[in-house]
Amino acid sequence: MNTADFDYHLPEERIAQTPLEPRDSSRLLVLERATGKRTHTHFAEIGAFLRPHDLLVANHSRVLPARLHGRKLPGGGEVELLLVEQLEPQRWKALAGGKGLRPGRLIDLGNGLQAEIVEELERSERVVVFNKPLDEALNTIGQMPLPPYIHTALQDRERYQTVYSQQVGSVAAPTAGLHFTPELLARLQAQGVGFAEVLLHVGLDTFAPVHEDDPSQHHIHTEWCSLPAQTAGAVNTARAAGGRVVAVGTTSVRTLESAARAGGGQVAPYEGRTDLFILPGYEFKAVDAMVTNFHLPRSSLLMLVSAFAGRELILETYQEAISLNYRFYSFGDAMLIV
Repeated sequence: MNTADFDYHLPEERIAQTPLEPRDSSRLLVLERATGKRTHTHFAEIGAFLRPHDLLVANHSRVLPARLHGRKLPGGGEVELLLVEQLEPQRWKALAGGKGLRPGRLIDLGNGLQAEIVEELERSERVVVFNKPLDEALNTIGQMPLPPYIHTALQDRERYQTVYSQQVGSVAAPTAGLHFTPELLARLQAQGVGFAEVLLHVGLDTFAPVHEDDPSQHHIHTEWCSLPAQTAGAVNTARAAGGRVVAVGTTSVRTLESAARAGGGQVAPYEGRTDLFILPGYEFKAVDAMVTNFHLPRSSLLMLVSAFAGRELILETYQEAISLNYRFYSFGDAMLIV
């Protein structure tokens, strides 16, 4: 297995720059793993491919407005901070853009908020300490950390949040869930489809390409996740009733499979960091179907969906989606893999 096996060419115009309105008007490609059959529809019609007792499992993490702009003190040179991980209440790991950002440097971020660089890590990573709690300041001056391939300004920051998002902590959205509306969720529940939640705070490395020639040598990012007892019970109840566990997004897949790994093959309550790297050959223990967007070439996420449906079938499906003008990546269209 080679990382180059997960490469494909995507024309730049196929990268979605803005979300569609309404959310569930995006297209949906339904892929049947057993037969290779592909059906083209719209996300609002996903209920036609779900059954009573199926269980949707979604990640309710909420995106932090983690991009901050400021100026060095003294000197006034421009600085950009992208918060990556909270270490203590006012102490964060961040990516820092600017010159001379060494320990002791102060940064004025406006609205009375200042940051001091206290530790220099690898490349542009720094540890910074803020002079006051960030909650209120981020809502005022923080910007959504859109991926670098999105060049159009986001008019409504809620469009980079799922409608069921609750707990702030991600620096990237669990994008497969962006297609759901409250009305669609209500219709699905009315037809007997269950809904349960997990929590995984998404880190920036989730989008990072695999640079090693051998993907098994790639150092997978670790993320904190939680699967509560209520969700574990819902999974086991759905399975007992003949329903399928339908993970909404790769973050839900990683959480479910991490819980199953810790539970010896059974989904049990779980909380902690996960370093689960799903490559072709992996045996899925918890997930029967998944909702997912179209992923970047050579990424660990493309490898995950290839493990689920088969590399050749996934790449063939991606080529068909490109030829039919599907929209790709975070604000793009969706797949349901069954």
